[in-house]
Amino acid sequence: MLHWLCVNHEPDLDMANVTLSIDDSLLQAARVRAIKEGTSVNEICRRAIEVYARRQDDRLARYRELQARLDADPGVSGKRLGKESREALYDALLAERTAKR
Repeated sequence: MLHWLCVNHEPDLDMANVTLSIDDSLLQAARVRAIKEGTSVNEICRRAIEVYARRQDDRLARYRELQARLDADPGVSGKRLGKESREALYDALLAERTAKR
């Protein structure tokens, strides 16, 4: 097991140093792949953490946007769909997803 310390070599950037514990063979495989892709393990970790940290914010923003659109549509508010309407919406959704593949 290797304890790996990411050190910030650019003092002008507002970045923290992080220490990770990673299996030696996993780190070696990551280094080899990073070199092949023209990047570094540090950059891969930074991007993964960035995506992980922002995913919840993006999901909440999408939910709020959808809720605002539903609230703004007078045809949706308080209207219950019949069974046939729900099935038609479901079929349309499946057709849309199948078309994207």
